[in-house]
Amino acid sequence: MSEKLSSISLRAIEILFYALFFSVPLVFAGNTSELFEFNKMWITFAITIAIAFFWTVRIIAEKSLVIKRTPLDIPIALFVLAQIASTVISLDPHTSLWGYYSRFNGGLLSILCYVFLYYAFVSNLNSAKIVKNIFLVSLTSAFIVVLWALPSHFGKDPTCLIFRGAFDVSCWTADFQPKVRIFGTLGQPAWLAAYLVLLIPISLAFSILYKKDELKRSLKSIIFLTLSSLMFLSFLYTRTRSAVLALGVGLIFFFGALILFDKPSKKNFVKDLLKKQKIVVLSIIIFAIIGFFAEIPLSPFDKFSFNNLKNYVQKVKVTQNPQRETVHQTQLGGTDSGKIRLIVWRGAIDVWKNNPIFGTGVETFAYAYYKYRPIEHNLTSEWNFLYNKAHNEYLNYLATTGVFGLLSYLSFIAFFLFIFLATIFKTKNKLSAVLLAKTGVVMSKESQTLAKDPLILSLVAGFITILITNFFGFSVVIMNIYLFLIPLFVLILMDVLDDKSLGFKLGKVGEIGFFGWSLISLSFLVTAYLLFFLFNFWRADVLYALGNNYSKSGEYQQAYSLLRSAVSIHSEPVFQDEVSTNDASFALAIAYSSQGKNATESAQIISQLAAESSSINDSLTNSHPNNILFWKSRVRIFYNLAQIDNSYLSKALVAMKRVYELGGNEASIAYNLGVLYGQSGDSKKAVEILKKTVALKPDYRDAHYALGLFYNDIGEKEKAIYEMEYILSHFSKDDEQAKQSLSAWKEK
Repeated sequence: MSEKLSSISLRAIEILFYALFFSVPLVFAGNTSELFEFNKMWITFAITIAIAFFWTVRIIAEKSLVIKRTPLDIPIALFVLAQIASTVISLDPHTSLWGYYSRFNGGLLSILCYVFLYYAFVSNLNSAKIVKNIFLVSLTSAFIVVLWALPSHFGKDPTCLIFRGAFDVSCWTADFQPKVRIFGTLGQPAWLAAYLVLLIPISLAFSILYKKDELKRSLKSIIFLTLSSLMFLSFLYTRTRSAVLALGVGLIFFFGALILFDKPSKKNFVKDLLKKQKIVVLSIIIFAIIGFFAEIPLSPFDKFSFNNLKNYVQKVKVTQNPQRETVHQTQLGGTDSGKIRLIVWRGAIDVWKNNPIFGTGVETFAYAYYKYRPIEHNLTSEWNFLYNKAHNEYLNYLATTGVFGLLSYLSFIAFFLFIFLATIFKTKNKLSAVLLAKTGVVMSKESQTLAKDPLILSLVAGFITILITNFFGFSVVIMNIYLFLIPLFVLILMDVLDDKSLGFKLGKVGEIGFFGWSLISLSFLVTAYLLFFLFNFWRADVLYALGNNYSKSGEYQQAYSLLRSAVSIHSEPVFQDEVSTNDASFALAIAYSSQGKNATESAQIISQLAAESSSINDSLTNSHPNNILFWKSRVRIFYNLAQIDNSYLSKALVAMKRVYELGGNEASIAYNLGVLYGQSGDSKKAVEILKKTVALKPDYRDAHYALGLFYNDIGEKEKAIYEMEYILSHFSKDDEQAKQSLSAWKEK
């Protein structure tokens, strides 16, 4: 019975790993607060919990706990230690534990999840065959992803068909334009691009592996080459420049390694290449043709596209050639994304300089960046955006986990690449050989030969693409799964792992017995509880998302019950924050709508809502004193309540001062502080702060207008007039508010 149970558990773990790589790229939901990453993280958590259960059952059945050692144990241990240390000293430990809300990927729990998957695989499924099956499953999932994403470029998005019953792109807001940049089931163009450029070399590797004379194998080779071509086309339609660089480097490495180890003769290089590397040559030709018609979104390649050549030919005949939908960032977001990225990177470095060892805490960039945000960010089109990532994975780790976190992360990457290179080139350096032996790397002629296998080379190429796309962005759930597991898969395929393991016997192998079954039952109950917890959290998020939408549309009463239901299911601070802000808005709405009727009853409801709103926010700001978002909510709460009872205005000002302490370099924060000072009767202080505001952002019309009003209040009319004239000359000559103010002041 114990052997059968162990075998069933092992098979279940294998199937769950297949399910992980198949489902994560595809999963999304339209009723959660974040459609994509939230659901992908949740399915990853659920599968990890299920794997943990079956591994526990196997341990009990075999009466033996075995955790296989790998050469990457020390870097992984250091990385986990860095994450834990940064969580302990974090600006916001709750955020560090779970991750930034709606994303979750990158939080301590997600990192522990990925590390657990690493050891669960190597300790249970240490098999080259299973590794190959995983990538066959991955490519099957990628095929579905591509079929889902491609139609949206032509205005037919399956997601809209599911959400609204219309096979078009009308379900997306202006922030999402799939006809311009597709994103499919991954959620953002850059995320889809990173996923595809990782898998393109792997798909080509399978095409090469199946390249035989037999018809059946040749058909498989054609299928994988076709899939590679479809993925390449989809990748181009994401219009992601960093991914072009990543794929270019990845393919140069992959094709270069294949040619290098194939050793074509120098005299007949081209002939040998055409004979031995047909797939390489054919894929280059196919990609070039696709790139010509679909356009590679990176200079100078974009100049040699069909559309550009067509426009060049027609420009003499047509005086004004209608442009197709442009893919440049300046249209989509104003300031070029590269310029904004450089500013954010500088801010990330400033965050690190002030928190050098352990950083500000895992996944706290959203809060830390406010404090050290470069002034130049105010001059971009995204000046008032919240940045919860540094848009550079390495700088993100540096800022949030310090030198310890970044170096441990880089050591994991570097040591894996060192092992691969040392194996493939069979290092003769004695120090390197000793280091490899000490860390459990078994060097042999067979492993050197295996390292040159197309699949292994493609996995390393794919890994390199992750490193590059992470440099210009940040990882998402599926990419982190690949980042942590590809090194392990390569080590398994190269057959360089020794037999060392950690563990101990729990008893003699035999019948499970009452105690064993009791442990299995307990494990099942714990697993069921954790899965139920995840489900309830997900269900609460659905209610929160709906309540939040009602609140944004001004339907506060409908939002009230939904948000409170969400909090009753799971008391997530983000849910509580939305409850408190909605309560204040609801109170204000009642005050406006009930003037003169049912005054007593309305006053009681308003008083109750105000008390609840204040109490919840008091608790949040006390528990999360460095979370600037909760302090911003506090300002909104007291400002709304001040419209009912002016005594709340002083509380709003106190809260706004704290927001200014946490993020005074953002122009909108300085502006709001200045306005609140003015509304509280301190016009001189208002002028002082608003002067700083227009220095932070000279093109801030509202700040100039407020500054003019408060200049007038303190009797400095010339300066007040100057601000209004500045608005008319620099923003709009038809600005009615500025005109009215000037007219009123000049008459006096």
